[in-house]
Amino acid sequence: VQLQASGGGLVQAGGSLRLSCAASGSIDSFNIMGWYRQAPGKQREMVAIISNLDSTNYSDFVEGRFTISRDIAKNTITLQMNNLKPEDTALYYCNLWRPGINYWGQGTQVTVSS
Repeated sequence: VQLQASGGGLVQAGGSLRLSCAASGSIDSFNIMGWYRQAPGKQREMVAIISNLDSTNYSDFVEGRFTISRDIAKNTITLQMNNLKPEDTALYYCNLWRPGINYWGQGTQVTVSS
């Protein structure tokens, strides 16, 4: 399985960005895809995840600002991020989990200036 992420960039506080991730390869029907992030000097943390049944889960710090969605037919997920804050600055990673194994994409940088 390969994950190709795109959509990071530099934005001012209060702005928006949209991240996309396309999965390719042997993908089982049961899996969970999502976004994680890692800021310098901090541990990687979950941002949002979505299952193949469209069940979603967000970390508390999202506070309703982000929306994760999924196109099952295209094996893609998107993360719409609104009202971005400087503390959202991090390297964002796409993830696909299926029982017994995790896949990670390359990170895409999100930088929010104050």
